Amino acid sequence: MSSMNGAGTVAGARVRDPRRWAEGRAPLMAGAALALAAVVQIALEPLPSNTGPGAALPPKIFLVLIALAATLPLGALWTQPRTTAVIVAIASLLSLGLVHTATVAGVIAFIAAMARLSYLGAQALAGCIAVAVLISALTQPDTSPTRAVLILLTGALPLGCWVGYTRRVKRDSAVRSTQDEMMADSRLAHMMRGERARISRELHDVVAHHISMIAVQAEAARLTTQGMPPAGAQRLLAIGDTARSALTEMRRLLGVLREDAAAEQLRRPQPGLAQLNDLLDESRGASGAGTRLIVSGWLIPLDPGVELAAYRIVQEALTNARRHAPGAAIDVELRYHDGLYLRIRDNGPGPSHAAGSGGHGLLGMQERAAAVGGTLRTSPAPGGGFLVEATLPAKAAADAA
Repeated sequence: MSSMNGAGTVAGARVRDPRRWAEGRAPLMAGAALALAAVVQIALEPLPSNTGPGAALPPKIFLVLIALAATLPLGALWTQPRTTAVIVAIASLLSLGLVHTATVAGVIAFIAAMARLSYLGAQALAGCIAVAVLISALTQPDTSPTRAVLILLTGALPLGCWVGYTRRVKRDSAVRSTQDEMMADSRLAHMMRGERARISRELHDVVAHHISMIAVQAEAARLTTQGMPPAGAQRLLAIGDTARSALTEMRRLLGVLREDAAAEQLRRPQPGLAQLNDLLDESRGASGAGTRLIVSGWLIPLDPGVELAAYRIVQEALTNARRHAPGAAIDVELRYHDGLYLRIRDNGPGPSHAAGSGGHGLLGMQERAAAVGGTLRTSPAPGGGFLVEATLPAKAAADAA
């Protein structure tokens, strides 16, 4: 339950990021601005002389409706890019084919939609739309000004596609570079932890053992040797005291090593998908069962909150599988699209997952998915086993203020 602090703010509530707010509404603002520019251009320009549909609607109204259909859908370009591109393309072709006119804002919206398609990897749809524009240009009379506009548009569309594709390549390169750096840092930290653990084991198991043997043998020699001069007994006593002091110092050193390890654990940031391989290795070591990681799609950057939610969902699903289906093989699938699709399946007895623990683990996974604006579904898998499926957005849903 949230509580109020002294400043009058709700504890635990996240502050809305203005940059994310602006980025999420940028397509809406761009679509509205282009629609306004198109309407202004139509209002200032004279009517085309060969407007056909003027008998059904006033020509200005028809032109305004076509212009709005070619620009306003741009507001959904981030959420429904394919549908937006098709609507903008149809409206632009109708504008040029029926009323033989087009607005600058409509052309900009058309090119932006094609660039977004290429950025998302939908080259096939972008190619079909470009071919439709080319066919429309070739079917126009040679003397028609619409033919020249369509030909210019046919040349501009590949430019938009190239811009989108270039941005996509840069994004993928940046993501791969970031992932490589994260993996390198993770490997280095793992090596450091392993070396620290090895030194600690060597000190405890080998060096400490030998020093304790020195102390024991020195004490035994002092007590069991008949006729030993007092000076010799004194020196053996000093050897034993020195060995015991060395053991005390070594225990202190081992404590420092363990404290460093604990401090490093506390300083470590929240886990994400970069630590998923370590989690799967831990699961294999704990259960002895086969665990596979399957990754498909173009990798896209995800919010840290989304990565944490995905990691915790996989972690809880693996824990449930070890608890209710010991020894079952597990497949963990990550499928990237506009967001992230998670699929964790085991080949154990499916119904016991939900019945065995009262459903608290499953409820926790659903809450983690919902917290970032995603969904989660659990069910017995076809053919046996248990299935956990989660769909998470690339960016966590902003909490209400």
